[in-house]
Amino acid sequence: MQCRNSNEFLLRRLEKPTGPIDVVLDTDAFNEVDDQFALAYLLRSGDKANLRAIYAAPFTNQKAASPAEGMEKSYQEIGHILSLCGREDLLTAVYRGSPSYLPDESTPVLSPAAEDLAERAMAQPDDRPLYVVAIGAITNVASALLIRPEIARKIVLVWLGGHAWTWPDTREFNLIQDVAAARVVFGCGVPLVQLPCMGVVTHFATTGPELEHWIAGKNPLCDYLYRIVREDEEVRCGKVLWSRVIWDVTAVAWLLDERFTMDKIVHSPIVSYDGHYSHDETRHLMKYVYYIDRDRVFADLFRKLAG
Repeated sequence: MQCRNSNEFLLRRLEKPTGPIDVVLDTDAFNEVDDQFALAYLLRSGDKANLRAIYAAPFTNQKAASPAEGMEKSYQEIGHILSLCGREDLLTAVYRGSPSYLPDESTPVLSPAAEDLAERAMAQPDDRPLYVVAIGAITNVASALLIRPEIARKIVLVWLGGHAWTWPDTREFNLIQDVAAARVVFGCGVPLVQLPCMGVVTHFATTGPELEHWIAGKNPLCDYLYRIVREDEEVRCGKVLWSRVIWDVTAVAWLLDERFTMDKIVHSPIVSYDGHYSHDETRHLMKYVYYIDRDRVFADLFRKLAG
């Protein structure tokens, strides 16, 4: 794919949104515990974000033996969170995503999610971009861009993926699962906001006592979120004292309030297959988030979840 957007166009598109915006969420919801928080946060921020569709993203780890299994488990978990939030009306807007990762940088993996994103983006008015919040492997979004390259002028992609550019490598879970897809989104010229994990979003951590104080016992959704974090931490480390990064919430936070994050305009990096970035200052522009106001975002998140 060739970069089709000028830097002037990208700078306009990458301004923080104001007023109600149209959003879709691409999520590997069964992978960890943070996707559930991010989905609930988006649902409880309806005054600013109109959630139009939700896409199940693939993943592979100890919870899923294949990307297809990870995607299907995520699809089911999305439905569970919608029910806990009382938003069963959105069940018809949940789409299964890719059962596999991209085979190369020019071949999309067809799925209901990728096809819906391509069609939905093309139907969006030119002056009202569709914000795509992606918090998993970027396969579905890259596939949509390969199906309809024109949507690079119709969407703004906010992706939690990769590590900080100062980190020794970029072997972050979302990125390393599908490097071909990451190279598509970093290379095609779509308006892109990157929230790096290690070195940036690692700042966005909470603890058991904090979760117990702010959300435990507030409602069935909060009780579920509190329980899955505690259970996951017991399996992960078994420690009495722990903190947990709720990574994916930060991608939603970037949309909601300009005070929640700090970012800068940079030239899009080149993602290598061996787990590193390289840089070329002739490449197109994108946004790079380098700071999260941890306390302010958690305060907003806990208030909305408990409310």
